[in-house]
Amino acid sequence: MKFSRADADVFSPDAVLAETALARTTHLCVAAHQDDIEIMAHSGITTCYEQPRRHFTGVVVTDGAGSPRSGPYASLNDAEMRDLRRNEQRRAAVLGKYNLQLQLAHPSSAIKTADPDARADLCAIFSACAPEIVYLHSPADKHDTHVALLLRCLEVLRMLPIGNRPRRVVGCEVWRDLDWLVDRDKIALDASARPDLAAALLRLFDSQISGGKRYDAATLGRRAANATFHTAHATDEMTAVTWAMDLTPLIVDERLNVRDYTLAHVERLRADIAQRLEKFGA
Repeated sequence: MKFSRADADVFSPDAVLAETALARTTHLCVAAHQDDIEIMAHSGITTCYEQPRRHFTGVVVTDGAGSPRSGPYASLNDAEMRDLRRNEQRRAAVLGKYNLQLQLAHPSSAIKTADPDARADLCAIFSACAPEIVYLHSPADKHDTHVALLLRCLEVLRMLPIGNRPRRVVGCEVWRDLDWLVDRDKIALDASARPDLAAALLRLFDSQISGGKRYDAATLGRRAANATFHTAHATDEMTAVTWAMDLTPLIVDERLNVRDYTLAHVERLRADIAQRLEKFGA
């Protein structure tokens, strides 16, 4: 399978043809950077882990060249960092027993400016599979590349024939938590399964962890906090939760404006806070 960039990486851990692997994909995560998949979509990874009829495919769209670096990685140039992060993502695909790992190697600028080659690559991927669920970044994320990629993905998904669109699309927390959503807007992605695997997958991205960002500790801590603080009047049903927002309406109805759809979630939070304060005499 060919993509627009010569340095795009197509990696099948069990050596299945990429076209075959995409066609059998049941769970698809399209993320901006190496390690985003493991932060966003542990629920999908473990749902498919060693399950013969379920297949998890990961897509990383950017090349990872601009990541901050310090410690043992402080002296690496952009080319060396790209190679290192690509190999880390490959190792995650092996450990997590992914069906397929694609790394499209676009610079972040290509995503932010809606580069036609990046769009064509995304279109090729979405057209070649029919997943049950797609994990994307949240439209309320605060990382510019994450939000830009989310918009590019929605644009492509809306171009597909209705019958070829995924059954469910969710926007996952990464660079802004989604615990602020009112309860009826929250999708709980159960990340409780295989905690040892969750920790091991995150630790594989040492270029980030030893390079100055403790994504491993932060991600596992956030999942545990989400599970505990979900409800005040019941015991925990899950030990780890990743919050997500339902984006399926945005691909069912192209008339919906992404900005307005997202801000409606903020307005429901505002109304919830106001109602509770007013109830007790504020």
